[in-house]
Amino acid sequence: MPASNPKLASPLLALGLALGACLLVVSTYHVFGHTWDEPEHIAAGLVLLERGDYLYDDQHPPLARLAAAIGPHLAGSRLTGRISPFGVVAGQSVLYHSPASYDTVLTLARLGMLPFLLVLVLATWAWARRYLDAATAATATVFVVTTPVILGHAGVAAIDVAVTGLILLGLYRLQRWIEAPTTANAALLGLASGLAVSAKLSAVPFLGVCALALAAAHVLCERAAPRSWLWRARVTGCALAALLVLVVIVGVYGPKLVYLTTPELAPSKALDALVGTGGALHDAAYRLFARVPVPIGVREVIQNFLGVAWHNAHGHPSFLLGEDRLFGWWYFYPVELAVRTPLPLLFAGLAGLGMLAWRGARECRVALLAPPLCFAAILAFSCLYSHINIGVRHVLVLFPLLAIGAGHAVVGAWRASAARWPAGGTRAARAALLALLAWQVGTLLTWPDYLAYFNAFAGDHPERIVVDSDLDWGQDLRRLSHELARRHVPSVYLGYSGSADLGLEHLPPFQLLRRDTPVHGWIAIDMLTLKDNRPHFDWLLAYQPVMRVGKSIDLYYIAP
Repeated sequence: MPASNPKLASPLLALGLALGACLLVVSTYHVFGHTWDEPEHIAAGLVLLERGDYLYDDQHPPLARLAAAIGPHLAGSRLTGRISPFGVVAGQSVLYHSPASYDTVLTLARLGMLPFLLVLVLATWAWARRYLDAATAATATVFVVTTPVILGHAGVAAIDVAVTGLILLGLYRLQRWIEAPTTANAALLGLASGLAVSAKLSAVPFLGVCALALAAAHVLCERAAPRSWLWRARVTGCALAALLVLVVIVGVYGPKLVYLTTPELAPSKALDALVGTGGALHDAAYRLFARVPVPIGVREVIQNFLGVAWHNAHGHPSFLLGEDRLFGWWYFYPVELAVRTPLPLLFAGLAGLGMLAWRGARECRVALLAPPLCFAAILAFSCLYSHINIGVRHVLVLFPLLAIGAGHAVVGAWRASAARWPAGGTRAARAALLALLAWQVGTLLTWPDYLAYFNAFAGDHPERIVVDSDLDWGQDLRRLSHELARRHVPSVYLGYSGSADLGLEHLPPFQLLRRDTPVHGWIAIDMLTLKDNRPHFDWLLAYQPVMRVGKSIDLYYIAP
């Protein structure tokens, strides 16, 4: 893996790998129906495109949702008449009742996520290529495009791959700006960060804690070689980047103007968040914004932050290792990473991040410290602050950082093998490294179930560890309908947790399972229903499923 190999240095290699990953993702579309969140995301984007309003689940900014809505909009999907106040219902209308077919609408929505996957892969390559070397960049890129969890979330019309790719790009631009605090680098940092925040608000704390960690490392390293004249450029650059972030996150909502309050000065959550609930400033702001309209993004960005803060403060029903909690566990994400990361990436990634931390501290180089510091800062923040523990997708950005570490470890071991061992030992060591890479690439054989991928640590029953949006996100209903048709099942009792309109799916006659009511015949129940309704379906434990459909639905036949 020589660093001087021009083929490894070429961005065409990274682009080729990224396009290959996109083809793998597209090849899964026909297998899965929509996941729980997809209808609402599509509907939110369509309402903003068509009417300039933002109606559904305003915890999330609209960038990824717009990307999901553009394709269906071009295919003729519209939210006509009186729009439902419920995003899932509006999204169901789009999927099931558009001029284009259900499959066409869903495919077009999912295609909107592929540009973000390209950004993710290319940002990984660029970071490793600039601050490490070409061989490490190529190897890290291979690790990224062979990580099933990334491919799985890139295959659904959601926001997680979008924010992951853009956060990674923002972190790369942050490191570039720290290296050279020019106006151009500050502008690119602001644009990348603004786009990341426009995809999901988790970008704010993730980029923030990483910026603090890298700034601290920079200050400590600069003590040996102070360059005080750069501080003016840094302050100016921070101001420019912050301004561009604000412009981007407000501008992504579009040009529609709104008043933050009425002429009667009706209470406004957005204004109260800015100026408080009383006092002279409050009164002056209300009088001003009752008369002066502002871009709709001003109101919505404030409500985004209020929504996320409320959600985190009130918790979210979570499940881990057989236990339910409302406010989660500090160790939720470490457990998730332990069971959902391919083992080659997990072992090599942690080793490589440790090596980079050691080298960076010894040589006092922020560029080497950046990947392990960002990994540690994001993971620590998520463990200590987040009370919304519903999937590894919330820390998906840790996977490309692990990939950079894995690339460094593998390439470093490859080169060290020639210096430390005789020829026979070198061949054996390199054969082991190639076997490690082959093991990683072999995880692609879990196709098409990248979304519900678990490694060997999870065992045969990952539903005992985590469920919601990890194992079961409602994705396997289509596979169930195919399996029931193949078996000529005349009717079925169904336990389903998802956002599909069951009456419009290709199912045989069905009845919904009732809690604490044993039945006989064909029974299909998904893992999310079981998790949310324990012990009301414990009577099923006396029977062995006929099969597991996909990764998330158990199919039983109980004789009369």
